[in-house]
Amino acid sequence: MNAVLYIRTQVLRVSQAEFARIAGVASQGTISKWESDPHDGPSLRELARIRAEVLRRKLRWRDAWLFEPPQAEAA
Repeated sequence: MNAVLYIRTQVLRVSQAEFARIAGVASQGTISKWESDPHDGPSLRELARIRAEVLRRKLRWRDAWLFEPPQAEAA
């Protein structure tokens, strides 16, 4: 599982459309591309927006998730 997919589904638990809104990108298609292409992903600005939303919601966060795709973790 790549980092974007993990953060969207396991941390924020939102749809691709909602994640696109959080990241500040135009469409759900961008999120789909980030999740399917390991060489494509959010910009630093988009990552900062995602991180800020996770922290705003007071959810568990690890900056390492941005650099190493997490393995399935026990909650």
